[in-house]
Amino acid sequence: MSVTTQRTPVIMESPYKGDVARNEAYAKRCMRDSLEKGEAPFPSHLLYTQVLDDTKSDERLMGMTAGFAWIASSEKTVAYIDYGVSGGMQEGIRLARDMGHEVEFREIGVNPKK
Repeated sequence: MSVTTQRTPVIMESPYKGDVARNEAYAKRCMRDSLEKGEAPFPSHLLYTQVLDDTKSDERLMGMTAGFAWIASSEKTVAYIDYGVSGGMQEGIRLARDMGHEVEFREIGVNPKK
């Protein structure tokens, strides 16, 4: 196996708030799907929630704005929508479109592959 940097950087959107355990498991499946498509996904909602409390509005905003700062560095935004489009996802999609970035909607199914 050789190391390559030929992956497409993408912002990955999927629901987080609500059923957090289900949504984290789903986001991990989405991340794998993106990696298998040759992309380098950036799921800020999985990263920043490791150090910020998503239930506190000021920390949620801090994490969201930090994640949105990466849009300019990405090729496109990929939104996984099997569980719907959350408010945070809507904001990321809106910002990506405002910046002229492509937004691709994907479904991988709500049940994990056995």
